[in-house]
Amino acid sequence: MAIMITDECINCGACEPECPNTAIYEGGVEWTWAGGTELKMVEMEGGVVVDGNEPQPPLSDEFYYIVTDKCTECVGFHEEPQCAAVCPVDCCVPDPDAVETEEELLAKKAWLHAEA
Repeated sequence: MAIMITDECINCGACEPECPNTAIYEGGVEWTWAGGTELKMVEMEGGVVVDGNEPQPPLSDEFYYIVTDKCTECVGFHEEPQCAAVCPVDCCVPDPDAVETEEELLAKKAWLHAEA
């Protein structure tokens, strides 16, 4: 499953630079699919194609947040999610609404980074 940041976040920012997929953003900050990935274009549900560099609306205005579709729990990069490892208040936790197998996370990593 992907990782999420709870509302116990103290906005310290320790997690953001640790993410190998650039899936973590400061509250209120727009995000992009291309940031930290090899994605140029992304086909959304319904067939809509989005430019990878097109800014997306923030998922939180108050706290750091994780873009679920970019989170691989650091599978293929590290032994454990790095955001959770560095969080001083343990607010980077598994997202019960985004349960994924290791195979799915590895496939997501390959998609994000254009791996063959």
